[in-house]
Amino acid sequence: MFGLSDLLALIISAFIILPVVSFIRESGYFIVGGIFGVKNPRLTIGSGPRLYKKWVFDIRKHYHLYSWFSYDELRNTSKLAYIAIYAAPILINMSLALTLNALLANGYLEEYKTFFDRFVFYAFYFVLFDIVPMFTINGKPNNGMILYEMIRYGKRTDFNNEPFIPSTTEVEEQYIAAMEAIKELEQEKELREQEFIEEMKELDKAKNKELKE
Repeated sequence: MFGLSDLLALIISAFIILPVVSFIRESGYFIVGGIFGVKNPRLTIGSGPRLYKKWVFDIRKHYHLYSWFSYDELRNTSKLAYIAIYAAPILINMSLALTLNALLANGYLEEYKTFFDRFVFYAFYFVLFDIVPMFTINGKPNNGMILYEMIRYGKRTDFNNEPFIPSTTEVEEQYIAAMEAIKELEQEKELREQEFIEEMKELDKAKNKELKE
């Protein structure tokens, strides 16, 4: 039976654990990308209008379950760099999950055991869908498939129209275009509302004039 405690657990999982695990996953790209010299890296959190942008962090207004990493160019184009970057999100979540699991197994974190049990579960959840080679619903390979193609055949899986990790510059251009479009829509809405108000005023004047006559 689904009770109040289950609802609370779901809320904690959906709004705390999943976003944190997602952010940690994207941090793996960022850390390893920094080692191999990515240019203009960025970690975006949330969606919609920007609230705050400082250094590599781009915080958006609307809270969301995912974060994403972007960069413009990679200085080191070796196969090792390619493999390391796409293996990074798998390794960072797996390392964290194994560490927390070991601490829990040895009696540590007992006071928050339920919370960290769920944290380990979702960390392994992300690892599973990253590490098993597959194509996602949009036809793009996941990290496991990218790594499999490189390790087994020595080739980059670059036949898609869109990059697997987006360009920061393109993301910024898309954001600016989206915000401008929203602004134009808001201005059009305000103009229509103002025109409607003016029309209503004219109707009121006409009615008052008829009544006086």
